Amino acid sequence: MSDYLVKGLAYGGMVRVYAAITTETIGEAQRRHDTWSISSAALGRSMTATLFLGAMQKEDQKVTVKIEANGPIGPIITDSNTQGQVRGYVTNPHVHFSELNEFGKLDVRRGVGTEGTLSVVKDIGFRTNFTGQVPIVSGEVGEDFTYYLAKSEQINSSLGVGVLVNPDDTIEAAGGFMLQLLPGADDAIIDEIEKNLKDCPTISRLIDAGETPEQILARLAGGEENLQILEKMPVAFECNCSKERFGNAIISLGKEEIRQMIEEDHGAEAECHFCRNKYHFDESELEKFYEEAN
Repeated sequence: MSDYLVKGLAYGGMVRVYAAITTETIGEAQRRHDTWSISSAALGRSMTATLFLGAMQKEDQKVTVKIEANGPIGPIITDSNTQGQVRGYVTNPHVHFSELNEFGKLDVRRGVGTEGTLSVVKDIGFRTNFTGQVPIVSGEVGEDFTYYLAKSEQINSSLGVGVLVNPDDTIEAAGGFMLQLLPGADDAIIDEIEKNLKDCPTISRLIDAGETPEQILARLAGGEENLQILEKMPVAFECNCSKERFGNAIISLGKEEIRQMIEEDHGAEAECHFCRNKYHFDESELEKFYEEAN
């Protein structure tokens, strides 16, 4: 099943709902960054959660998330847009613990850390950015994004994300959901949603069993009769890096730096943090950059 995201409403329009399968997307990130189990789970959860934040935006806006905590994974950077495109990387991709946590699952909290910050930067166009930041409250990622939405955006939400990692570090299943209460949602709706969440298996297990985003949302909404699907969009790992962008970055370094590259290295190579694509520049290209630099 190809990755996709659905948006909808539940309980007569009182709850905004999202769900996505991201197995192939997170698998692509795992292959590009050679992440081990804990890093894969943390990156996959972060990318899926960021995907939901991107889907909430308008038109061509973009969201960038940075998780900086005290775990061995180090900072996690992800970004997404309104078209279902998402990318990300972790500072240390090679984190694995042989011990599981108290629930018999990968100990993502230990890998991410429990002290630090989650920052969200929204590019809303016209060279204007909105930044929100909250402390890490869990390290499990989903709970930290839920806290951000409640505190920074004043939206009562429940966000669940999961990644099932195979013994060889490939991705078996990944995805998530997000429910958001809209004005007018009463206590009866809240109580039923809480019951549905408590009774629901983990999101990664549902996806591994073959459930679709629509079926997952029907579970959480108490039945298809309570659910209205509004939109469906494809999801993919997508990076907008290019040789031209890196060339412009080299030009911005200035003549002295470029001359040093020419004389000492006889060329330059740049690697994108997000996708690990590499771009090589020979001496003739650097000479052109030298002439263009201020």
